[in-house]
Amino acid sequence: MIRAITASVALLALGVTAIQLAPQAAGQSGPGWITLVDGKSMDGWTPTGEANWRVEDGAIVADKGKGGHLVSKDSYKNFMIYSEFWADEAANSGIFIRCKDPKQIGARTCYEVNIFDTRPDPTYGTGSIVYFAEVNPMPKAAGKWNTMEITADGRHLVVAVNGQKTVDTRSGFFEEGHLTLQYGAGVIKFRKVAIKPL
Repeated sequence: MIRAITASVALLALGVTAIQLAPQAAGQSGPGWITLVDGKSMDGWTPTGEANWRVEDGAIVADKGKGGHLVSKDSYKNFMIYSEFWADEAANSGIFIRCKDPKQIGARTCYEVNIFDTRPDPTYGTGSIVYFAEVNPMPKAAGKWNTMEITADGRHLVVAVNGQKTVDTRSGFFEEGHLTLQYGAGVIKFRKVAIKPL
């Protein structure tokens, strides 16, 4: 009887430990989540600019061209985004959110959640929202797979890179719009992007 109780307690402890070690974004494939990038196709995205977006090795990749965006088919207001990306040292990329006019995408017309390790002004580098929320210290993303989580709930904007919060701010400039994946320079790969409307 004592052995059975001891075994049960040990199994319970293992279960609790496994739950605690599970990634915070483990629910990004659960109820309410919509997969926008699965690494198999570019369905649901409209390219702009001259970037050479393509599907390659289980990811959407761009590494040449004068820049551009992949623009989501739908518009979103309040949401959570989970993404997995890989960037090289020269990458200038990001996820733009609440872009009202898909023909005028920029850091002054959308919120630009930046992926740019070598930005001359690092306060708006990787993990920041350009012109709206600085990052300090800036996480380095180059040369590895990373996660980026973005929450836009009304005026409350939160960004986390690899589970570490980089932005927690309030802004009411942009309320609703499309999201985009940016290519500016270097190499950028997105192997997963999922959104959960709030």
